[in-house]
Amino acid sequence: MIVTVTPSAVLDVSYELDRLVPGTVHRVRTVRARAGGKGVNVSSVLMVLGYPTLATGFAGGPPGQTLLADLTDRGVPHLFTDIRGPSRRNITVHQDDGLVTLFNEPSPPVSAAAWEQLRVSLEPLLAGPATALVLSGKMPAGSPADACVRILDLARQHGVPSVVDAADQVLLNALRCQPRVVKPNRAELDRLCPGRGIVAGARELQRIGAQDVVVTLGPEGLVVVPVDGPMLRCYLPVHIEGDSSGCGDAVAAALATGIDTEPWEVLARRAIAWSGASVRQPVAGFVDSVDVAELEPLVVVEAITGELDAA
Repeated sequence: MIVTVTPSAVLDVSYELDRLVPGTVHRVRTVRARAGGKGVNVSSVLMVLGYPTLATGFAGGPPGQTLLADLTDRGVPHLFTDIRGPSRRNITVHQDDGLVTLFNEPSPPVSAAAWEQLRVSLEPLLAGPATALVLSGKMPAGSPADACVRILDLARQHGVPSVVDAADQVLLNALRCQPRVVKPNRAELDRLCPGRGIVAGARELQRIGAQDVVVTLGPEGLVVVPVDGPMLRCYLPVHIEGDSSGCGDAVAAALATGIDTEPWEVLARRAIAWSGASVRQPVAGFVDSVDVAELEPLVVVEAITGELDAA
């Protein structure tokens, strides 16, 4: 079972209307509400493709109840810790002319006590059925600086490999626990290791504490820089039309399926296929197995040597 932790889960709310005009009253034609957040999306992809998973994180107030109800309706197993403040909402307004306007609320504060409650709930899972832990996303306000570190350290104590999909200080803190895989995108790597390039930047993360590093490059694929073995560049040679917002979550989901059990060439090929399949879907956290089966044989996997400044 792959356990995901989403520190800042969100209720994604979409409005459809004719036209957004500031200062006026609008009649919304359609309202959709869906549980989101990076780790939630990872669990959703895994569940759709038949991998046992459990989504965890924090939920509070009426938005949190709606978030949990959506997960239940979609059949995504979950075990969330209740918090006092209402879960954040991201409001997306779709106009008939194709323009999209977003309103992203801040995360509610999450206390040290709530983090400890989450850690306690995770311990029997990490000591038992968990095969991997995926920690994804930003830290909510009020969180202790070592909150994610304590969870990742718990996974390490129980021999459960972890995948970290985070940025900036959250990623730097996570490196103290020597996570099995870290997955920055190119911009996130550049912020932490400016001017280093892809391979040198990944090696710097390894020097600090990472083991294998996967750098995602958007439509140009990804680069795998393992501690041991050849570096790989993986990509689809065809352009996929659609929404790329859930691509990174699909990659993290694929990587978690075979840590320590499958070679990097297999995992990277799967990650690219799942990522491409997610682009074809109108919402993050979903892929179609038919698309995966079509795309996976097309993935190009190449060994690389030396530095890779741009892909």
